[in-house]
Amino acid sequence: MGAKKPRVVIIGAGMAGLTAAHRLYTCAGSRDLLELCVVEGGTRIGGRINTSEFGGDRIEMGATWIHGIGGSPVHQFAQQIHALDSDQPWECMDGFLDVSKTVAEGGLEVSPCVVEPISTLFKLLMDFAQGKHLEDGASSEERELHNLAAEAFKVCKSNNGGKVLSIGSFLRQGLETYRDVVKDRDEEVQGGHGNWRRRSLKEAIFAMHENTQRTYTSAGDLSILDFSAESEYRMFPGEEITIARGYSSIIESLASVLPDGLIQVGRKVRRIEWHPEVHQGMILGNGHSNDRPVKLHFCDDSVMSADHVIVTVSLGVLKAGISEDLGLFSPPLPTFKTQAISRLGFGVVNKLFLQLDPAHDPKGNCFDNFPVLQMAFHRSDSELRHEEIPWWMRRTASLCPIYHNSKVLLSWFAGEEALQLETLTDEEIIEGVSSTINCLLSQPEEPQVKSSTPELCNGNVNSVQRFVGSDMKFGKVLKSRWGTDPLFLGSYSYVAVGSSGDDLDTMAEPLPRESRETGTLPELQILFAGEATHRTHYSTTHGAYLSGIREANRLLQHYDCV
Repeated sequence: MGAKKPRVVIIGAGMAGLTAAHRLYTCAGSRDLLELCVVEGGTRIGGRINTSEFGGDRIEMGATWIHGIGGSPVHQFAQQIHALDSDQPWECMDGFLDVSKTVAEGGLEVSPCVVEPISTLFKLLMDFAQGKHLEDGASSEERELHNLAAEAFKVCKSNNGGKVLSIGSFLRQGLETYRDVVKDRDEEVQGGHGNWRRRSLKEAIFAMHENTQRTYTSAGDLSILDFSAESEYRMFPGEEITIARGYSSIIESLASVLPDGLIQVGRKVRRIEWHPEVHQGMILGNGHSNDRPVKLHFCDDSVMSADHVIVTVSLGVLKAGISEDLGLFSPPLPTFKTQAISRLGFGVVNKLFLQLDPAHDPKGNCFDNFPVLQMAFHRSDSELRHEEIPWWMRRTASLCPIYHNSKVLLSWFAGEEALQLETLTDEEIIEGVSSTINCLLSQPEEPQVKSSTPELCNGNVNSVQRFVGSDMKFGKVLKSRWGTDPLFLGSYSYVAVGSSGDDLDTMAEPLPRESRETGTLPELQILFAGEATHRTHYSTTHGAYLSGIREANRLLQHYDCV
């Protein structure tokens, strides 16, 4: 009999797991050397990538964007399989989302003269936090705001013992510094039913951008998002685009080269049993040689042994798995690994899609004029807030068609609001969104802005024009539920205050750890991949892709295949 092939089991058939499997299976020479298996706890492949259809349009329930096309491996792969073109309409298929309309609570359409300075301020504050330099040809206003960001940074450091703790505190200090410099009058802003003052309106616009940033990062509160790590995060250059044939086309292509039966769905792992002190040639306590030192115990009570296991489950599942109650690993992971898992952040971001009820739109033109709606709300403690707007809508930054004239609207939710969304019935969601739209897009009985008032550059606003969609009726609702799905328990990772990029590197370290005393090479019993294991591209699909390649290459190098 020939020697057994080393068995590699990959837990999770998402982007990281399938990329690792694809790399191991297609690498020259490895197919005859390694026995490969992918086990997936759910009933489908893709993980946090899940392309679906709604209202006749192709949509993404999970991962949506290719974040920069310049050098992105996901973009290159999508090009190779011709996934960037489709005859079927898809989410964000045009540049429509670049044109937005900002409306404040009560029906006040806010002029670009008011919105753009705050938007530019927020962008330059984030650019400063991310370590970006001003581009050549920057305007004098941009240079002034960049200097303002530097001043806010100094104040933050002074207030926090020499360290800027969070993105949230830095942004708020930036807003305060801006107010001190601008010193505009805090006069009443007229129009609609808003009862706004200039100062509170600008703060609401700033908060709107903060809420968008929450969905970018998955941090429910920007005050827990670490400032120092922000400058380590990297984006690929170029535009951000969606995939015409759907993100799942990438997953399907990765899986298509693998033979039938290599991916096993419905195989949820209950416990990973490993041997942190075992080295090649040792005999285990049960008298058997350690040629398969790792055992996977599944929820159906079956057991599979392996030489190497690549764990690609989400950080949320790892956080739950290191608790004493669940105990995913036996023995428990070493302290250095559990501390990194505990310190890093893992948040919830959900998407909400709503489709117009055709019975209330016989001519099919109800959304023809519906804008890319950016929503500015009164503070939660303000006596001026409209009670009909539910609390879970108040930290939602936008509501818009998924492309120009689409009959489907999309909104993003993060943090507590995202979790609340998962608990609501379709009827509760429709009522809450409809109430919000009516409050924002309804027109007052008598315009309150005098015709002699110049448009908005003096701080005033006009009542928003009457959109047909302001009295719309929704027929269908579709929402993601990443927070309560036991296979994910959240959406993607972020570097929380108290954590650092070092923790992301620690996440990627295989087990057992190499002995510093003896220099013994690790057995690579347990390897880790996934977006939360990449120091500079965490939270992204390309980060997951790169981590899958990394761990596959680690094994290939271990067996001298590379």
